[in-house]
Amino acid sequence: MLKTETPSTQHPDLDRYPVDALVEALVDDQAHAVRAVQAAAPAIVAAVEAMTPRIAGGGRLIYVGAGTSGRLGILDSVELFPTFSWPHQRAVALLAGGVGAMFEAVEGAEDDRAKGASDLRLVYPGFNDVVLLVAASGTTPYVLGALQAARTVGALTVGIANNPGTPLAAGADVGITLDTGPEVISGSTRLKAGTAQKIVLNTLSSALMVRLHKVYGNLMVDVQANNTKLVERAIQLTMHATGADAGAARAVLEQCHFQVKVAIVALLKQLDVAAAQALLDAAQGDVRAALAGVVTPAA
Repeated sequence: MLKTETPSTQHPDLDRYPVDALVEALVDDQAHAVRAVQAAAPAIVAAVEAMTPRIAGGGRLIYVGAGTSGRLGILDSVELFPTFSWPHQRAVALLAGGVGAMFEAVEGAEDDRAKGASDLRLVYPGFNDVVLLVAASGTTPYVLGALQAARTVGALTVGIANNPGTPLAAGADVGITLDTGPEVISGSTRLKAGTAQKIVLNTLSSALMVRLHKVYGNLMVDVQANNTKLVERAIQLTMHATGADAGAARAVLEQCHFQVKVAIVALLKQLDVAAAQALLDAAQGDVRAALAGVVTPAA
């Protein structure tokens, strides 16, 4: 039996716990998710290092999963645009059962290996694409079908599983095993297995975006300022990075359509926004290189 499916020995009388003890047991069990991710850090590093040149070369992030794992992939994919201005067409998510399975479980969809392969082929993966395949069991047929199709065309595959020795982790170019063990509610991998998956997906995509110069210092300088909250965030980020007051930061941001990177370079280099954009273009979007006047060859 898979470790994620094995009944936990820690809380056999969980249904008899008072609410305070029940909450404590559920919360405490989540700590195992963090430890599992920490133990997998070398594999996560290897994944980021392998992903970066492919994505810098024009590749896409393609997420594949079923159930909770697939929904977490969709969540990561849709958050990349507002956070990092990552193009929608370069973050594709495939969920067993289709888009409707995001809101209502489609039982049995995960068992169709051929459908996983055909869904992956329909997005035309190429060499520079990175396919992130997520399955708590590590044996989900839909995901393994997509893995096989991705390997056939030479796309980089990253397999994320919550059981050791699975075909998903072993068959991917980079395997990440999150050994979270039995769930406090036996078999419910939406709990700490899902938490560990979320942490890894956050880490992979965020680390990738840092390596692609979407972050200056620890500031998210490619944010899409498309609502009131994010406009204020853009102003605060620009003020923090440059020391400018709110009025000066807003004035420059308005001139460059609230592109924080451009505003930072314009303010720190005392340039107009067109010249600041030219410096950023020459530096391939790297704020530090633009401030130093460094021209960076295209990937």
